Amino acid sequence: MNLTQLKTLFVRAGCVKLYAKPLAENDNSKNQVYFGPGFQALNLFPNGGIVPKSSTKNPIFKTRLRFGWLLANGQVADAPSAQLILYPQYPEVRFSGFLNGCKVGPSDLMAGRIKGRLLFIGVASDRRILGYVVGSNSEIAAEFQALRLAPACGVFFELKLPHIPGGEDAREKLLSELKRIHGLGWIDSKQLDSSGRLKPCLSQNCGGFTLEAELGIPKNSQPEPDFLGWEIKQHAVASFDRTDSSAAITLMTPEPNRGFYREHGMADFVRRFGYPDKKGRKDRLNFGGVHRVGERHPTTRLMLITQGYDLARGRITDTDGCIALVSESGEMAAGWAFSGLFEHWSRKHIKAAYVPSQCRVEPKRQYAYGPRVRLAQGTDSLRLLGAFASGTVYYDPGIKLEGASSDNPHSKPRSQFRIASKNIGAIYETVESVEL
Repeated sequence: MNLTQLKTLFVRAGCVKLYAKPLAENDNSKNQVYFGPGFQALNLFPNGGIVPKSSTKNPIFKTRLRFGWLLANGQVADAPSAQLILYPQYPEVRFSGFLNGCKVGPSDLMAGRIKGRLLFIGVASDRRILGYVVGSNSEIAAEFQALRLAPACGVFFELKLPHIPGGEDAREKLLSELKRIHGLGWIDSKQLDSSGRLKPCLSQNCGGFTLEAELGIPKNSQPEPDFLGWEIKQHAVASFDRTDSSAAITLMTPEPNRGFYREHGMADFVRRFGYPDKKGRKDRLNFGGVHRVGERHPTTRLMLITQGYDLARGRITDTDGCIALVSESGEMAAGWAFSGLFEHWSRKHIKAAYVPSQCRVEPKRQYAYGPRVRLAQGTDSLRLLGAFASGTVYYDPGIKLEGASSDNPHSKPRSQFRIASKNIGAIYETVESVEL
């Protein structure tokens, strides 16, 4: 088999992405396979959820993979015990369990210390992961070496697959669409509902929905990147000449899964930690304001902390840790487990396009999108956590409770983590400014 035939085999098995990793001698079933420093490998390979496995000696995270070995006849040999292990003390990711329970796995190449092997890993559209390994004397290995590729992410090289719509030029297609949208000028505010029907959008936060509607992205989509592997982040600017301002960009909006909020619900949380509406609206309580790590908020009297993270060393010390809001007495008002934040971040944010917008409301609500966008790549969960700990990423909710004293109050959850536009370089390896 040659490299072209191998690519075709992966495509026929449903793969839309293909990566390769030259294996070291100790990359084997006994010592596990090194998947790179940091946690960037999580961004490449879909997983079944990150689970902390804490111990005082060796805190780790684990995540199961839907993995199988692709055979030369196109069949797949399932490897039910395959998993990634995240070692925060180094930090690094390793691949293990890939031969356990697999009847026809490549044990001849993956069980021992062998030089010059090459591991190919394909990612299918249904989140399955398929592997194929060749020896150093194979035609495929020789062809790969002749390509002289540069690593695309950590220790992995990305190979283009044939016959994949959008697979070879996703970046160009994205930029082409954003250029088209910029050329439209002022666009009526709108949104695509979850069934794909176009509707007006009349609220103040319709800039993102309008852009997504132009890109064909429905509201309430799955927690995956928005457009051909790219997450789309619209942000308001006063001038298209200055897109790296101090204006806030919302990164994600996960609900708390720990603390008083989780145990008692949002309404009781706002009654306990919120405050009367500052504009004097009757029987309304709010919970808002910028909460940064290490700073006590003057109104809510809560402080954001990184529980289980050592900022000085840049290391996770407890895999069961969390980002948390704590009161002056030490009570956890709300918390977000590391494992949940990492899963969300790695699933959506491997590549992000930051698109500036402006809004006008006369003669009606409309949006225009700028001629310059920023393409950000190379993030991982540890970068995000470090940005939290330094105060670069912060919690800025907009939670309200109307009819607070009634038996049936109206509540609006809005937990959001944000960053200043000028600071996005803190959470990505590269940020490229592109003229459309």
